[in-house]
Order: sequence, then structure tokens, then C-alpha cells
Amino acid sequence: MKKDDKRIIQIEHLKKYFKDVKAVDDISFEVREGELFAFLGLNGAGKSTTINIICDVLSKDSGKVIIGGHSIDENVDSIKPMIGVVFQQSVLDNKLSVLDNLKYRADMYDLTKEEFYQNLKFLTEKLELSDILKKTLNKLSGGQKRRIDIARALIHKPKILILDEPTTGLDPKTRLLVWDLINDLRKKENLTVLLTTHYMEEASEADYIVIIDNGKIVASDTPINLKEKFANDFIRIYKYKQNLLENIKNSGFLYKISSKNIEIEVDNMKKIKDFIVKNADLIEDFEVIKGKMDNVFFKCNWQTTEGVLI
Repeated sequence: MKKDDKRIIQIEHLKKYFKDVKAVDDISFEVREGELFAFLGLNGAGKSTTINIICDVLSKDSGKVIIGGHSIDENVDSIKPMIGVVFQQSVLDNKLSVLDNLKYRADMYDLTKEEFYQNLKFLTEKLELSDILKKTLNKLSGGQKRRIDIARALIHKPKILILDEPTTGLDPKTRLLVWDLINDLRKKENLTVLLTTHYMEEASEADYIVIIDNGKIVASDTPINLKEKFANDFIRIYKYKQNLLENIKNSGFLYKISSKNIEIEVDNMKKIKDFIVKNADLIEDFEVIKGKMDNVFFKCNWQTTEGVLI
């Protein structure tokens, strides 16, 4: 995103403590309009606490939360209609039908009957809900309920969609449906998406990523820049002559050997190229594995002491 793009979420020096637990410990970040923003961290890192503060489910101890130019301290009623949320745990009523769940949600935002059915038609087509609209929630599968959670969050056409691990446990088809819808809304409606996920392939598609650990931000940048900084590439050698093993051991490279291959971590591409050329007669088959967001995620989850990474 360009630096002059409109900021739709601004978090400044946010803190939330639970006795001795610093759940959110002086974090600052911003999300730009239309952005897919990934907010990553291990369970208990502070992601859900931050989201609950943004949604006014939880009060903050200090700091600023500004949504669409409105401070959550001064004008929370103007902020709530701007946000749709898919929480980790479903908030649907299992005793109601799918249609009644969505109607109840729409009523909270004073949607007209025409607006509701227009939005419902769009979401029904995109999320394939037509066969289950009249069914009660307790008769649906977990994947079907998740689609309803997402429809519920979008029924009032919010400007910001917050997804707290929305695709955990979903089958590949349902995940594809969900992401097709989200990408369509980002393209056509300039929808802003704040995502938490443990699927690093989803995070890799983000415009910007913030990684939090023990309540503190430990890394933030675009996926490309984070991978360049934290994720080394690998050379994976599948077929080789035994003489190669001694040369690898003497090379100074970090490596591991399995029954299927040898994997060498690359922190200097020129050095590994020279090694491959020098040992070409000992190597029959190999490939280069580019660094992934998984590597970034694991390397960034360091402990923090008084704000210093250790």
C-alpha cells in the first residue's frame, strides 16, 4: 500500500494487563483502507485481546484506538456499524434458523427489508447458503456454521472485516469459498480485512503483517520483506554420491540429513552456488526451496524483556 493511503485503523501505545499478565503491552500499528492486514502470533500472544478492544468487547487500560477517524473513547456508536467480526468461537444462536440468525443481526443495524434481502442474496450466492437458510443451526456442520458466521459479519456491509482465525478446521472447498468472497469484496467494495490465522499461506497473501509475542510487536513489514529478513532459502539434495556428505560437513553450512534427502540452509546464495558448482559431479538431483512465512513466524516468536528481543 502507498504511504499516503487512508488509515482506517490506528492503534497507539495500547495496553491491557490482567494482574501480572501483560496481554497487550504498549503496541502501535495502523491498517490502511482496503488492506489485507495479517496480525500473527502464538495462542495467548495478545491478538484476540487486541481485537476485543477494537470491537469494544473489552476495555483497554491505556492508549488510543481510532477507527475511521473516530476515537473508541469518544464515539464508539459511530464505530460499531463500520466493523464486522468473525470471532474464534461462533456467536450464532443454535436454536434459530440460518435466516433468523441473519435477520436478527441485520435488525441491530436497522437495515431495511430491501437492504437485508439484497445483501442476503449476494452472500447466499457467494457462500452457497441457499439449501440451508431454513435449517436451524444445531443441524449444520462446523463448516456450514462458519460460513454463516462470515455471512453474519458481512450482512450490514461493514467497511472493516475482522477475521479471528476464520478458516481453522475448514475443508479446502469452504476455505476457497470464503477467500473468493473476501477478495471479491476487497476488489469491489474496498473492504479492509484484519486477519489472524495460523495458516501461513493465508498470511503470505497479506499486504502487511504484524507479529506479536507476549503482548509486544516483534516484527512488522510486508511478507516479502519479512521473508528476506528472517526466512533463509534451502537447497534440498535428493540424489548424491556418498562423498558429498563429508564435503557438506566441512562446508560450515547448517544442514540436516534424512532418509530421503539432505537439506542445506542458505544464508549466502553465492557461497551455496559455488558449493553446488564445485560438487556438481557428486550431485544428481536437487532443488531450491524458497523461504516461507512459516520460517518467519517461528523465528519472530522470541521472548521479550523490557522491549528488547532476546
